[in-house]
Amino acid sequence: MSGIAATLQHHRDQEQGIGTNSQAVKYLNQDYETLWRSCIQSGQLFQDDAFPALPSSLGFNELGPGSFKIRGVSWKRPTELTSDPEFIVSGATRTDICQGALGDCWLLAAIASLTLNQQVLTRVVPHGQSFKRGQYAGIFHFQFWQFGEWVDVVVDDRLPVKDGELLFVHSAEGREFWSALLEKAYAKLNGCYEALSGGMTTEGFEDFTGGIAEVYELRRPNPHLFHIIQKALSRGSLMGCSIDITSSAESEAVTFQKLVKGHAYSVTGAAEVEYRGSKEKLIRIRNPWGQVEWTGAWSDNSMQWRQVGDEDRQRLSHRSEDGEFWMSFSDFLRQYSRLEICNLTPDALSDDSISKWALSKFEGSWRRGSTAGGCRNYPDTFWTNPQFVIKLEEEDDNPGDGEVGCSFIVGLIQKNRRRMRKMGQDVHTIGFAIYEVPKEFCGQRNVHLNKNFFVRHASAARSETFINLREVCNRFCLPPGEYLVVPSTFEPHKDADFFVRVFAEKQADFQEMDDPVESRVKKIEITESDVDDQFRGLFTKLAGQDSEICAFELQKILNKVVAKRSDIKTSGFSIATCRNMVNMLDKDGSGKLGLVEFKVLWTKIDNYLNIYRQKDVDNSGTMSCMEMRTAVEEAGFRLNNALNQILVARYSDPDLTIDFDNFVGCLIRLETMFGVFNTLDKDNSGTIELNLMQWLKLSMI
Repeated sequence: MSGIAATLQHHRDQEQGIGTNSQAVKYLNQDYETLWRSCIQSGQLFQDDAFPALPSSLGFNELGPGSFKIRGVSWKRPTELTSDPEFIVSGATRTDICQGALGDCWLLAAIASLTLNQQVLTRVVPHGQSFKRGQYAGIFHFQFWQFGEWVDVVVDDRLPVKDGELLFVHSAEGREFWSALLEKAYAKLNGCYEALSGGMTTEGFEDFTGGIAEVYELRRPNPHLFHIIQKALSRGSLMGCSIDITSSAESEAVTFQKLVKGHAYSVTGAAEVEYRGSKEKLIRIRNPWGQVEWTGAWSDNSMQWRQVGDEDRQRLSHRSEDGEFWMSFSDFLRQYSRLEICNLTPDALSDDSISKWALSKFEGSWRRGSTAGGCRNYPDTFWTNPQFVIKLEEEDDNPGDGEVGCSFIVGLIQKNRRRMRKMGQDVHTIGFAIYEVPKEFCGQRNVHLNKNFFVRHASAARSETFINLREVCNRFCLPPGEYLVVPSTFEPHKDADFFVRVFAEKQADFQEMDDPVESRVKKIEITESDVDDQFRGLFTKLAGQDSEICAFELQKILNKVVAKRSDIKTSGFSIATCRNMVNMLDKDGSGKLGLVEFKVLWTKIDNYLNIYRQKDVDNSGTMSCMEMRTAVEEAGFRLNNALNQILVARYSDPDLTIDFDNFVGCLIRLETMFGVFNTLDKDNSGTIELNLMQWLKLSMI
């Protein structure tokens, strides 16, 4: 129950703007300003008990307690390492970021890119932090984007040290500590330093910007890539490119045309010029070193610039060793291996002249037995995955050649998987499929498309691959219309939380598509005259002297009946289930059932038994969770994904089967809850208001 309450509160916080960059969530409820003020007043340096200076904060395996790699490691503050520590010296630059004994080069490349965009940097590294007297209290904070919201993470400045040197990220300057402290805050967010080992630069891009990152392998370039780059530049996107290395010896090796292998470059421009009677596509690239530039065609001093018009030459050509240079797009595809584009959210762009993406997002979860249906290879369960509809109405402005339609990017992230490495869990293999919504379902949102739809319809598009990375992200261009996005793990029954985003060129409506929550159970109308003599005699025999049946008597009766049946499996009705049955039908508050009430219950159980046997298609005597979903609907209830997840969690066995007593208990509980709500909702508004006493009474049913 506490988990459900926390989820409800989380949604309310989001509605009030909490989780934006300007109102970041306080990670672990640690408030930087309050803690800093307390330390200043007490004269004590901050010690973070939530991420202590202990081996457990370093790692769990190669950097775990007892590992030889952490022998001799101590934790020291910058004031103990140098007499004149600085947070940032003369602005943040790439030389502030030197890798240590941790395989997080992917993260450092992303941090280096941060230094190229001051506006983005200040969203991650808040101003006003310092080692100066009167301001320094041993506490710092940083902000990261995490699956739809910004999180403010507090750390103390005790850093792991070995042989007098910082163990992990450090600055070349030696007395600058912003990058080491940022790495520590990110390690805290993910559970420990070792959790940062191995990853994609795009992950860092996204957590530092809130944007959505695409990766293009240049050996198989998208035919519209140049146009995509131009559009990205017009939208303020961050772009990086690199040349793959085949061995560590090649890292930062310089080619004969002065390109650096295994090195992160930025893409800063794209243009077309008239050259020898045709259009030549050019791309501008920047080496963060500020020097070492391409010497091939279209470089600063190349002859190609003499054969273009004066206007193009003045607009584009420059001759200075500043690390920035032009090259032909064809050379770019030949020389570089990979392009990464981080498309920024509208709130990250303050310049009104820059075009902005339309952003839609949604949180969801896959749960074994209910909403973790696996990919299309598993048709019996695929349909149970969460479903989302995107409505595309306007075609792109200035479309590329042969790319008329509506452009959008879908990104599917599985949440918190780094943090779960300590528990021996890692990323699942994930992907998504996109289907055109048939005309008969267009405009509808209160429907969860079933197995028949997916068996009969092919996908209109899908993720390029199912892959075991934090995120799978792809760009599409489709005709206007409504499209169903179905995210999934590759195999069914994999538990995970996910976050799905759509960045669209034009405004696009994006909503979850799910069944409504409603009860269509028909009330069983029985009077005493409707009870036949045979049943009346049976009741008299069962009820005893008081002519009523209590929960304990009901338990004995039901267990005696079901024990004789070989076509259903049951562990026996619990007293709790029997009490729920009595509570649902007990009209006089006696806690017992009279003749008519017992007849109504008996009729219900008989109906439930017929449904149970009908849905048990393999005649196993039990019901699978997927069979349960359709059986609940057959019994008169329509439930959404969230409620189906709760039913499976509460009523299924570890092997995801549901026996008869749990099936009955579930339906009785549902009917009772709907009945109570409808009684209290006197004006049919769909909402009720309860005080504490009423809530306690209701929740105790």
